Amino acid sequence: MPTLFLLGSLWGAWFTLNAFRPMTGSSRRGVFSFFAGWLTGELALHHIAWQVVVAAIWILWLGALAGWPGWLGLVICLASWAGLATFFRRSRRAEEVVEEALQRGLGADYRAAIAPEMRQRLTESVRWREIVFPFPMHDPAVERIRDIHYGRAGGRNLALDIYRPREGTPPPGGRPVLIQVHGGAWIVGSKNEQGIPLMLRMASHGWLCVSVDYRLSPAATFPDHLIDVKRAVAWVRERAADYDADPNFIVITGGSAGGHLASLAALTANDPSFQPGFESADTRLAGCVSFYGVYDFTNRNGVYRDEGLGRMLERWVMKASLEEARERYEAASPLYRVNPDAPPFFVIHGDLDTLVPIAEARFFSAALRDVSRRAVAYAEIPFAQHAFEIFPSVRCALAIDGVERFLFYVFSSYATTKGSARVAGANGSAAEEPLSPVAAGEERPADAG
Repeated sequence: MPTLFLLGSLWGAWFTLNAFRPMTGSSRRGVFSFFAGWLTGELALHHIAWQVVVAAIWILWLGALAGWPGWLGLVICLASWAGLATFFRRSRRAEEVVEEALQRGLGADYRAAIAPEMRQRLTESVRWREIVFPFPMHDPAVERIRDIHYGRAGGRNLALDIYRPREGTPPPGGRPVLIQVHGGAWIVGSKNEQGIPLMLRMASHGWLCVSVDYRLSPAATFPDHLIDVKRAVAWVRERAADYDADPNFIVITGGSAGGHLASLAALTANDPSFQPGFESADTRLAGCVSFYGVYDFTNRNGVYRDEGLGRMLERWVMKASLEEARERYEAASPLYRVNPDAPPFFVIHGDLDTLVPIAEARFFSAALRDVSRRAVAYAEIPFAQHAFEIFPSVRCALAIDGVERFLFYVFSSYATTKGSARVAGANGSAAEEPLSPVAAGEERPADAG
């Protein structure tokens, strides 16, 4: 038993070490390191709790301390738990980093530009009940309407879910809209498991949040995925009045492959090549929040150390090699689509991401800042792995606090630009005329990024 306890303690300590120093180098190592470190880092206190219980059982009932290996195992356990506690404490650094990013991107006094009624509703403290009990994710003040069909493509119905407040009278202009695009390497995933903490937060503030499904590879070939996302944008704008929403203010968000699609949708407004059959539909967006997205299919900056992404794209997503279809690869890359009329962007990435290198976000946000006339904020979340905001954790909550401020800022700028007489609480008051590409926020401040 002492030897088994020692081996178990070493196994647990490796997970802690991997959270601090994830494995990089190859795509396979990165995927393994992600799954090993993701839950460990975001649920550090939960891991301490269950490991203490298991260790107590080994020690008190199974005689784990009957020999020196058991005592060594106990020392290793204590060191591992101390490491997890340190990792948890460092998650609080996300608050400072996100605030600095917003001040650089929006201006040092950006909070003053948020409508007073919205500033009063900003989240100022961590909701510890959500952190302690992260599952299931729900908010009694938010209603979820499931599986609404928004179109048909590739022989299947396309569906979306709507999150909206259960109570409260919509403002005259309608509720601002947030569209969520799930990730999953363009191959897996659905509207049911990603972006929920952010959608619940914004829906509780009176927003209408829409989580969309889209066709997946290998059955789908890019740009099928993007076409479906744009179809969802057009559907939301057309049907906004049915859900008390403002058709003129729609922002988009997503993570990983969803961050890629959200960014590309925001940068290719009304591009007919991505809107077959609905070319005249208005797919302009008022802003984009991209979490740990993929921004360059060509890897022109060499941020990927092996060919893992390229092989996957060639085999499953693009179904052609980069050499055979470079123009298609560039057209599919947000890095190649940055333009002066891009809407406001908030780019967020974890600095320990082993699936999408953080350099990907650095190059993309820098390219945006160079050309965009709108605000661009960029935050590197300390000690964050890929998918760090999928379920409630301290790091997730503090990052979402910043996204909340960004969205309130963009919506306040929109309402002011459109000459709103007043902003009705967190829901706002919207204009009747369509949103122009340059109306979704103020000019980028001189000190931005």
